[in-house]
Amino acid sequence: MTSALAGQVAIITGGSRGIGRAIALLFAGEGADIAFCHLHDEAGAAEVSAQITAMGRRVHAVDLDVGDLPGLRNFIVGAEAALGPCDVLVNNAGLNLRGPIEAVTEAMFDRVMDVHVKASFFAAQAVWEGMAARGRGRIITTASQLGLKGAANIVPYCMAKAALIGFTRALAHEGAPKGILVNAIAPGPVVSDLTAQLGEGWAERTGAKLPLGRVGQPEEIAHAALLLASSPGGDFFVGATLSPNGGDVMH
Repeated sequence: MTSALAGQVAIITGGSRGIGRAIALLFAGEGADIAFCHLHDEAGAAEVSAQITAMGRRVHAVDLDVGDLPGLRNFIVGAEAALGPCDVLVNNAGLNLRGPIEAVTEAMFDRVMDVHVKASFFAAQAVWEGMAARGRGRIITTASQLGLKGAANIVPYCMAKAALIGFTRALAHEGAPKGILVNAIAPGPVVSDLTAQLGEGWAERTGAKLPLGRVGQPEEIAHAALLLASSPGGDFFVGATLSPNGGDVMH
């Protein structure tokens, strides 16, 4: 354990598993108190909470669908009441609904956009005034390399991730003069619950196509988030999209 985030409060959406879990545990290990939400994952949330507490940090965990905007706002208000003002917001919660364009319904499309785009926008809005008043804050959003290159049969997901990159760049212009640094991460293929849905052998087949020869681990993505969250390491990143992806997209 070190102290890159000592005394800070981090709010993370989707923090009970995958990349969000790795970020929550790494940030706690670096001295931050952690608030996170999860969707019906009581066992995972309890495990993450126990590990954070064992590090001597405070934790606030809530079962929440981030597509429920009043619930999302209440989660952030409750997190700040429990732990203190938010220093770092990580918009991480996500899902994927697959199918060719002709099979995508309006409800499917809206669901993907609500969870990724609307939730990220309004979570940022919920912490914005407080960060601006204090003259400091970090907002980090999990995009995807698929927002950079696209892919078949997941058009809404690729659209949403591309929108988050645009969101990051636009909001960074508003935030930097106020001391709020807004950046994104666009991970490549990573072992997670989402990619587990792609079946046995996915990691081997996908990794073989990458220059690095393997897919990523959530902990590797978490370190990119830590760079953006910490000072001085992240102090000169404004509107950036870091892409730890094993060489899948080089930009």
